[in-house]
Amino acid sequence: MKFLITGGLGFIGSNFIERLFEMYPDSSVQNIDAELFGSNRKNLKHLEKIKKYNFVKGNITNFKLMKKLIANSDIIVNFAAESFVDRSISNSKPFLDSNIIGVHNILEILKKEKKKLIHISTDEVFGSLESGNANEQYRFNPSSPYSSTKAAAELLIVSYNRTYDLDCSITRCTNNYGPKQFPEKLIPKVILLAQKNQKIPVYGSGKNIRDWIYVDDHCNAILKVIKHGTKGESYNISANNEIDNISIIKKILKIMDKSEELIEFVEDRPGHDWRYSLDSKKIRNELGWKENVNFEKGIEKTVKWYLDNNDWWNNLNNVLSKKPWKM
Repeated sequence: MKFLITGGLGFIGSNFIERLFEMYPDSSVQNIDAELFGSNRKNLKHLEKIKKYNFVKGNITNFKLMKKLIANSDIIVNFAAESFVDRSISNSKPFLDSNIIGVHNILEILKKEKKKLIHISTDEVFGSLESGNANEQYRFNPSSPYSSTKAAAELLIVSYNRTYDLDCSITRCTNNYGPKQFPEKLIPKVILLAQKNQKIPVYGSGKNIRDWIYVDDHCNAILKVIKHGTKGESYNISANNEIDNISIIKKILKIMDKSEELIEFVEDRPGHDWRYSLDSKKIRNELGWKENVNFEKGIEKTVKWYLDNNDWWNNLNNVLSKKPWKM
């Protein structure tokens, strides 16, 4: 099996490629990544000598390059995306380019190539939920430029499925955490700031709620969709593990034996969604997926990884801003 992974130097993409080789050691993997914000060559440095792994520096907005790579693949898994809400507030243009134009390129090529596409989306397309959770038919209600571009990409895919009979599936996942996540995101940012005994900025009251899933569990869910998923369907992925931000921060500080006095409440970002929540019964019942890592175990593993891998993050301190949406 020949896989094309887009955005494979990022957090989830790099973890997925590692899991892919574990599950399908005889497969070949092409990894295209533009090495923009959030990508890190160190994530897959250990795979560079493997003959079945090939890294290509490039952007999914490059139609000619993508046409060549897709022609030499059986399955495309599209992780490539600008994904940080705060940066989408300060400058939305890169998000439109990657998350919409890039997806459109892939779809146009698939009209002729007829390969299988798994597109990685997000729970943020449904917006903030006061109560209950969103199943696959829940209406889109995105709040940020980032989530709006992800919703637009999904609508494009659905339309190409119906109009051109493409073999595309969509997965939507809740907040991931684990090794190799870029330090602009909440959990690694807290760990690194606490390790330096620096103030940890908390937006608003810190009571915003997210459902957290360990990255390996997300990767396993994607593999289930690749093997057993139905053409044209979407699948929500969640661990039923809703926690507010301030509780996560305090838990990390406790693991690291750091004082809660490091917490500093700062101005909230515009349009900050209060709560995300997904109903993942479909993938559980139809494909037999379930999470394996509970949050207590996962967060301890994550903290340990960052503290044991200073060389991975020690040149990334410029992303530890208090208010990145104002940059």
